[in-house]
Amino acid sequence: MAEQELTPGTKDFEKMIFKLNKDMDNSNIQALEYNGNKLQEIQDDVYVMPAYVTDDFNLFFVISKLIEDDWIVAFTQATIEDKNEITDLTDPIPTGKGLNMLGEQSAADANQLLKYFQTLVDTKRGEWRLIQ
Repeated sequence: MAEQELTPGTKDFEKMIFKLNKDMDNSNIQALEYNGNKLQEIQDDVYVMPAYVTDDFNLFFVISKLIEDDWIVAFTQATIEDKNEITDLTDPIPTGKGLNMLGEQSAADANQLLKYFQTLVDTKRGEWRLIQ
């Protein structure tokens, strides 16, 4: 499939997802670390990790087989009680939509996350796809 070129911050970018090129397992957990955070398996084949957390807004990576047998890096938002206890996660948010949401909160952090995804592309660990 041809690589999609869509601009972050646009409505069309909200339809982009990030697909891993390899199944998720213990050998690639370390390669997917972000900002010193590690993925944690919260149930079989579902991994989460903080991407951006403030008192007003949070975004967590969620990696799972969300589309057929493809491992997808999406986002979720958490309900956090007592400053650090996660009690609930939203349904997965497409990667592009989550980045746009973060861009509205902090453009610098959204750009840092885009660089993270670009590194994954450069190292052939994943690729952007347009949801049809």
